[in-house]
Amino acid sequence: MERPFDVLWTPWRMEYIKSVVKEEKPKGCLFCKVQEMDDEEALIVYRGQYNFVMLNAFPYNTGHVMIVPYRHVSSLEELSDNELLEAMQVTKRVMRALRELYSPDGFNVGWNVGRAAGAGIPGHVHLHLVPRWVGDANFMLTIGHTKVLPEALNETWRALREKLN
Repeated sequence: MERPFDVLWTPWRMEYIKSVVKEEKPKGCLFCKVQEMDDEEALIVYRGQYNFVMLNAFPYNTGHVMIVPYRHVSSLEELSDNELLEAMQVTKRVMRALRELYSPDGFNVGWNVGRAAGAGIPGHVHLHLVPRWVGDANFMLTIGHTKVLPEALNETWRALREKLN
């Protein structure tokens, strides 16, 4: 029998929750909408010619970013060679920046293509880049069923944005 979640009080997160969570879900593609938003509001840390990089608003770890093509396509095979090449070049650049800023022990890098593969936004293909540290799945997650992130998103945004631009 699975244990219920314990409560970890983080009252400072309410400001963030109020700024992100809306009463009704926006219609349309999130990735298409954020392209027109202010970079800080959209958590965009870098804009290339064919792709942009944004922080995941619900990260697995500090520095969890997504590399997203501007064009709305649902699968890798629909990307042009230029879009795909730049996505990988940008991934390499962001990995270097994250290594300098946070010294991760490794990375998870992956495209979730389609809902069955875990894509939260299956209509707009994107690559996840997640920094990992030995022991980052600590007792809080494995025993306490609670994820703890050591840095606020706006601080991660400022540091990564400065490093990439």
